[in-house]
Amino acid sequence: MTTSVTKLLKALNENQILHPDSWTLKYQYISGMRKWVAGIVPSELLKRSVKQSIESLMTLNQDGNFYKTFPKEVLTPDYGDRWGVRANYIEINNRAIAQMQDKITKNGILSSIKLLPAIPPSAKSWANCIILSQIFPNIYGDGYNKSPDEENSIYGIKLNGGYSKNIIDFDIAKKISPGEQFSAFNDLAHFHGLKTGFRTVISADQIKVVQKDGSDITFDWKNPEHVELFVKEHVELIKCGFEAIFIDSAKHIGGYDMGNYTGVGALPEYEQMQYIIHEIRLRSKKTHLSFVGEKSTGDFQRYENLGLQAGTAFIEPDHFDEVKSKSIDFKYSHNYTPGIEVSNDNDTGGRTYESRLNRIHNSLFGYEYPSDKLPSFMQMEDLFPLRYDTNTHHLMMSNPSYSTDGTAQSHWENLFAKDDGREYNKKVAELFAHSLNL
Repeated sequence: MTTSVTKLLKALNENQILHPDSWTLKYQYISGMRKWVAGIVPSELLKRSVKQSIESLMTLNQDGNFYKTFPKEVLTPDYGDRWGVRANYIEINNRAIAQMQDKITKNGILSSIKLLPAIPPSAKSWANCIILSQIFPNIYGDGYNKSPDEENSIYGIKLNGGYSKNIIDFDIAKKISPGEQFSAFNDLAHFHGLKTGFRTVISADQIKVVQKDGSDITFDWKNPEHVELFVKEHVELIKCGFEAIFIDSAKHIGGYDMGNYTGVGALPEYEQMQYIIHEIRLRSKKTHLSFVGEKSTGDFQRYENLGLQAGTAFIEPDHFDEVKSKSIDFKYSHNYTPGIEVSNDNDTGGRTYESRLNRIHNSLFGYEYPSDKLPSFMQMEDLFPLRYDTNTHHLMMSNPSYSTDGTAQSHWENLFAKDDGREYNKKVAELFAHSLNL
């Protein structure tokens, strides 16, 4: 049987025989049987080849065995069907780390694979889950980067138009399909001990439907064909191996708390979203999916009945005792748990390293027993600090290249903080290392 990872290596004209990676051994961080690389800056990983990244993951294998070829069967870390209520969700902006060559942006899924060795694997008691920011084409110039002050929002997407040129390597799409490229990423993430998911949007005016013989039209929740398209597109991604969906603006589904709604356009009705979540589970034949809703203040029973497993921004995680107290309050909640944020996609920067580290600490340790832990949500910046003059939200709303010479390598070098970022990443690793065996 040819695996998606083997197929990816073939498509990239790489030999399928894998070898231990000495660079990984130099930077590996070990916590029990769990291993990852730390004390790094992302450019060191992003400049490597996909094969080197795969060899790095093989070198970090938790069971201590090195596989010379990628295993034929890789299972997702098993924490039961309700794993999502305790997980740490870490969003990776796969567009921002994509290959930017002059004005072209591409191959974000390959960059995501390259970053995997630096993501701490799941703990003994709960999962770490990677959320990819972009899957579908964005409306405002997909496949291109623009100047830092030009809009190129990741929140405006197209359905019925395949997958983003920012993300998929279309140069090899005849050898390995876009879906198989996602499958390769998911298999590698699972091998490393991670769950995976993706962000989606539900604000109607932020979604376009691609017409095969005409102009794109605005999505309409009252159109049954559009609702069916939404379900089918998400089921196809779940079949590629994703296990979680982060739903932007989920708090406001059905018209709830619309005074604080910042999206554009109509939202699905409450019963309609119940149907959509149910159908995604039913058609994908996956009972263990985790649906995570943005914001979780207010009526928790409402979110649970909707079909969500976790929500974000329940409380600020700055104070350990408050986090611990709330985790005790929800220790018997096994279907839905409100969660906390280290930071979210609207983060405009300015938080000190010390504050971020404190919030990560409280997210990982704020409980009486590990089985009581609240779910948490983090951004790429919480593990790998960005350069001083940008922030998470800016990279969601625009797609600048920070290259000084037009090359992808220069963009990767300049997107993130350098020496101080390396030291910060080492401190993050120390926090995760203490938590992984609890």
